Amino acid sequence: MAKLSTSEIIDAIKEMKILEVKELVDAMKETFGVDPSAVAVAAAPVAQEEEGSSTKTVVLKDAGASKIQVIKVIREITGLGLVEAKGVADNGGNIKENISVDEANEIKAKLEEAGATVELA
Repeated sequence: MAKLSTSEIIDAIKEMKILEVKELVDAMKETFGVDPSAVAVAAAPVAQEEEGSSTKTVVLKDAGASKIQVIKVIREITGLGLVEAKGVADNGGNIKENISVDEANEIKAKLEEAGATVELA
């Protein structure tokens, strides 16, 4: 099997849907016994300093009248359970932090299509 470069792996992950990335993370936990999201959380401040304003945070301001649809989208994006996603929809708050501008705009569009009020910070 040919060894993939870091950029090839990143390119492959960029093409994945959020649910597919979550499944990848779960498989990495099982295979290697390490939680890759813990490493990502530790590395996030460094990445933010390097990238400056090229990262965004998606903030839910209001779920709107179609709260059930918004909850479904929140669950799809974050992988949260029903209760946690409902809590975010009820109270608002950060959906995803320190993500690329393109990904942030995609998530914002999905949430607004479901009827939510969203802003990028």
